[in-house]
Amino acid sequence: MIQFIKQQKKGLNKLTSGIILLSIFSIGGNNTYAQKSSELSDKKIAFIFDLEKIYSNNILKKVKKTGKMPRSSSKGYTAISDWTSGFYPGNLWLTYEFTKDKNILKKAEYATALVESNKYFTTDHDIGFMIYCSYGNGYRLTKNDKYKQVIIEAAKTAVTRYNPTVKSIMSWNPDSGRDWKFPVIIDNMINLELLVKATEFTNDSTYYKIAVNHANTTMKNQYRADFSCSHVVDYDPETGKMRKRDWNNGNSDANTAAWSRGQSWGLYGFSFMYQYTHKKEYLEQAENVASYILNNPNMPKDMVPYWDYNAPQIPTVRDASAAAILASGLLRLAPLSPENGEKYFKAAEQILKSLSSDTYLNTSKKGDYLLKHATGNFLRNSEIDGGLIYADYYFLEALLSYQQMKKKFN
Repeated sequence: MIQFIKQQKKGLNKLTSGIILLSIFSIGGNNTYAQKSSELSDKKIAFIFDLEKIYSNNILKKVKKTGKMPRSSSKGYTAISDWTSGFYPGNLWLTYEFTKDKNILKKAEYATALVESNKYFTTDHDIGFMIYCSYGNGYRLTKNDKYKQVIIEAAKTAVTRYNPTVKSIMSWNPDSGRDWKFPVIIDNMINLELLVKATEFTNDSTYYKIAVNHANTTMKNQYRADFSCSHVVDYDPETGKMRKRDWNNGNSDANTAAWSRGQSWGLYGFSFMYQYTHKKEYLEQAENVASYILNNPNMPKDMVPYWDYNAPQIPTVRDASAAAILASGLLRLAPLSPENGEKYFKAAEQILKSLSSDTYLNTSKKGDYLLKHATGNFLRNSEIDGGLIYADYYFLEALLSYQQMKKKFN
């Protein structure tokens, strides 16, 4: 039925030349954080997953007591309807994948069931984070048909926010105070994996076509000539035309803002869109975004970015979540790029070594979060320089990918 699914099983086509080559080890910037070296050995990775088991147990007690999910060290626990609710179940699935611990499996199943109601979440675009990080991992590891059905139902919900004139999924609702009629944020790229999988599960190409249209609209309007992107783009829902670029996270100058986590979201999203569709333009986009990030003069030497690559306050607060997403995105991109795969792998390895060092890794066995120095929204003074549940999720995901791929690239 859907040709891209067949192609996925057959492997990747040969790529043509002309993709921007990178020189990632010419990265500039000053490292203002003291860092102890960290070797990313199998023993170290096992130690990190053992730590995660401790933090997951700490969290589970609070989840059972409050009925809420962990979000951050500063905001604590939030409602199941919060956009971050799927990451804790996801962390449990990733930990089960590494450890094969049946007790962790039971906890993953329990936590995943708690977020099922989000399959009908229509308030904004975040259903992909909520459902695919939880149920997506659950289905991948267990092939539980109930999990598949939840994913399909969530995809049906997600496309209710799609506008065929704009050819995009509306991220947030219109806001007269911000003069937004149809706002779309770069984070929304991550939700497209839910849609592509729904087509794979149902043979209904509707979801796939919407994912492709959204990616194309994002590629056309969200990105500047240097392949940096703004956080927000607002559209006219009647004509489909872009009204303006804007910000909600990152630097408040919408013309220059390069919110670091947003750049990582984009790289990650275009990488998996190429993986699933084999559309060469998505590979080129991902590689160009990687070039912008990895060669950025404001990238610190330890490759854990500041909260915005163009922030006037540089050097300032770091965002370990941007680094974790970047590492995981690069590891999705590496096997897709015959020419630059090793460079992407080495860059991800360098990031993971930094995050695994004493500077960023919480080895105290106290608290709920693996990583330190993650930042939610700097300009809004929200969740600054602490633990974030999604930083841990993408860190664990990247560690699993790294372990599976290191024999190929080392």
